Amino acid sequence: MVNRIKKKFKRHFFLTPAKPKKEGSRECPVCGSSNIAMRPLDMYYFKNLYENQYIHNIFYAETINFPEYSCSICGAADRARLYAIYFKQKLLNKDDNIKLLDIAPDNSLRNFIKTKLSVDYRSADLFMEDVDDRVDICDMKTYGDNLFDIFICSHVLEHIEDDAKAIAELYRVLKPGGWGIVMVPILLNLENTYENSTARTPEECWKHFGQDDHVRAYSKKDFVKKLEAGGFKVSQLGVDYFGQDTFEKYAIHPRSVLYIAAK
Repeated sequence: MVNRIKKKFKRHFFLTPAKPKKEGSRECPVCGSSNIAMRPLDMYYFKNLYENQYIHNIFYAETINFPEYSCSICGAADRARLYAIYFKQKLLNKDDNIKLLDIAPDNSLRNFIKTKLSVDYRSADLFMEDVDDRVDICDMKTYGDNLFDIFICSHVLEHIEDDAKAIAELYRVLKPGGWGIVMVPILLNLENTYENSTARTPEECWKHFGQDDHVRAYSKKDFVKKLEAGGFKVSQLGVDYFGQDTFEKYAIHPRSVLYIAAK
């Protein structure tokens, strides 16, 4: 009986290719497409979690919509769609010479920002080639103090050994009164952030952290505390802020939260 269940589970999640329709009831705030369907999270992800015996429960993840993960037109993930909604509220039709730093940029969101928003945009990463600046987030000496009005640091800190140092650099380069989007994968069933210094091979990282290049799994409480310890005032914006209709329209999971770190 157990083996039959396992076979059915593997066949359903790992062997059946996703063939999403491009017609549906959703909209994408990143590319502006309407009447579309969203793609589910790639089965590659679940396959690696399964094969490496991931030790946590992925279904406690805070901001992710597994069945409607990415836009079938531009590929924007649900978190990128959430950021675009917020940017439209805050920056659309504004021209205030705003300086924005985008760390490890997402291509779909980068295109949205550069074409839809009037900002002075800089992208940065230590390894990506298609960025404006090659920068180590733990030592951003390329940038002076109090330089940027806004930053985006999305799913970066879980890759960084010294995340406190990275947070300190983000605070340093942000202007007083500025704000940033700071997001990491969060597991809501964790009381404390989980780290394991012995887990360093790709297989071990999949098992302990849920991806081959992550170095920790964050708890919600500890993530907020780390940002606050770095000097930031943290706002958590969820369905009560954006509205249930907005989340439904853009296929954002009701458990999703946008973290805004202000200086």
